[in-house]
Amino acid sequence: MKVLLTGAASGIGRATAVRLAAEGATIFAVDLSAEGLAGTVEAADAPGALTTRVVDVTDEPAVVAAVAEAAEAMGGIDVLVNVAGAHRTTPIDTLSVADLTFLFSVNLVGTALFCREAQRHLPDGSGVIVNVSSLSATQGNPYMSAYSASKGAVLSFSLSLAAELSGRGIRVVPVSPGTTDTPLTRRPDMLPPGLDHRYFSKVRAPLGAAVPEQIASVIAFAASSDASYLTGLDLRVDGGSHM
Repeated sequence: MKVLLTGAASGIGRATAVRLAAEGATIFAVDLSAEGLAGTVEAADAPGALTTRVVDVTDEPAVVAAVAEAAEAMGGIDVLVNVAGAHRTTPIDTLSVADLTFLFSVNLVGTALFCREAQRHLPDGSGVIVNVSSLSATQGNPYMSAYSASKGAVLSFSLSLAAELSGRGIRVVPVSPGTTDTPLTRRPDMLPPGLDHRYFSKVRAPLGAAVPEQIASVIAFAASSDASYLTGLDLRVDGGSHM
């Protein structure tokens, strides 16, 4: 399996690279962090399985070049996995155009650009796109309106793309993780001091926060032939928070 993977330098992206490499995949891994990508190669411990490139997913020419390079390096692309994403807390009183532009550029535009370019290379009848959305796309969270909207856009984009590509037999599966213990969610500014945290104590998942490997296992399933009859369905990996 030849996989183009974005957001591969840490968290869910790194765990996905490690999981897919362990299953014998060849991976072209991209991210903004060269240091993080080097760490992913080390973690995968699969010599020759990973090729890495530093790419800004919001830079259209860079995305076009990266996808073309991935297809050439691997001799094609079977699966695209879009994990690259950004988070920013945005209380409504201070919400700015810059916040909206940043979050939609990384989360939606980056995902859409890679989908546009990679689908040209995906094989009819077996190609797969897995886009990582978020539980926030369908569950309200205070101080995250812009982030939630951007991930909602990823979800709706994915569902419509699944319909569009179904005629070619290409599957598109959005995966929506709940709270996951990653470097992103551990950042001290995830919820800045002074904000009311009481809401979050009411919506915690019965199974607790996920670890990246638990999300990666669902991504690996969605990308595999075991999920060959699955497309256009949001896979909520939420630890029971929907109950």
